[in-house]
Amino acid sequence: MKTLFDQADRESIRQRLGVLQANSPRQWGKMNAAQMVTHCSRALETGTGDRPMKQAFLGKIITPFIRSSILGAKPFGRNAPTDPTFVVADEREFTVERQRLLDLIDRLVERGTTAAATQTHAFFGKLTGEEWGELMYKHIDHHLQQFGV
Repeated sequence: MKTLFDQADRESIRQRLGVLQANSPRQWGKMNAAQMVTHCSRALETGTGDRPMKQAFLGKIITPFIRSSILGAKPFGRNAPTDPTFVVADEREFTVERQRLLDLIDRLVERGTTAAATQTHAFFGKLTGEEWGELMYKHIDHHLQQFGV
C-alpha cells in the first residue's frame, strides 16, 4: 500500500497537488478545489494531533465490519458520506489551503508513525501509524482523482 511515510509516494502526491488548479473541474461531488484541499487538511489534522477527535459511536459499531475494506487496497467509492466536521461549504483561498495541506503532510511525516499512532480517527478510532500514513495517502489520492490529477 502507498503511504505518506514513503518518500516516493509522498512526492507523487506533492507533484499532483502542484498540478491541481483553483479552477480544476471536479469529476464528482460538490466541493471545488479549494474546499477539497481544506477538507483533506482537516482530515490530516487528526493524524497530526492538531485536531483531536473521539471515535463516533456509529464508527465503534460499524468499523469492525468495514475496516479491512477501507484500510485495504480497494479505492474509496465516490460520494461517500463525510464526517460533518470535515465538510467545507464556504469559499477558501486555494493557494493558501494547498500550502497548508502540503505543510500538514510534512508535519505528519516529521512526527512519525509512533506519534500518529497516538491519535484517534473520527470514525475508525485507534489506528497504527502505518495505517494513518496509508489512509491519509488514500484519502488525498481519492480527492486528487476527483479533480482529474
